[in-house]
Amino acid sequence: MANKKNKVKFGLTNVHYAKIKDWVTDASGANLTPVYVDPVRLPGAVSISIDANGENENFYADDIVYYVISNNSGYEGDLEIALIPTDFSTDILGEILDSNGVLVERNDDEVSQFALLFEFTGDKRKIRHVLYCCSASRPATEGQTTEDSKEVKTETISIKASALPNGLVKAKTCESTDASTYDGWYKNVYTPAVGTASKTTVKA
Repeated sequence: MANKKNKVKFGLTNVHYAKIKDWVTDASGANLTPVYVDPVRLPGAVSISIDANGENENFYADDIVYYVISNNSGYEGDLEIALIPTDFSTDILGEILDSNGVLVERNDDEVSQFALLFEFTGDKRKIRHVLYCCSASRPATEGQTTEDSKEVKTETISIKASALPNGLVKAKTCESTDASTYDGWYKNVYTPAVGTASKTTVKA
């Protein structure tokens, strides 16, 4: 992929989510690494807009910036899709599909954390991303009467992406990504090579 360098990016496609179904824990019972289910496609992606949380802070000594403290608090923003699938509502938002096929929301629904995978189209190669530990809020419910022309009403999910206990927040492909990793991006949640992320690596 070394000869396929992007100059620009545009578009959004191939949005997937992978629910965290369990955690590998240490002797004390503290969560260490997540165990993901296989990624599931989230169709109808319209847009994603996520902002970085956390700002660097300067520590001054000897009349200079002596040390820069990096505060990476993950990302926060919105994912707009055509219509939230029932699978996402039950898998992630904790809603219940009853015996009559009705989707039921309760005030004690337990939401699940998940990895969010997606890609932007580039002029040479699509750039594939993964946010390792996301949570989603319930979407608003809205609609309007049909007039002379029809306007599609999309649904927006607020996404908050935080760091895993081992420090991992996000990963993305680039021109040096090997073909097998790139082609298998949506088969399971990517595990960083040992030593590149932290002493503890994600077990997909």
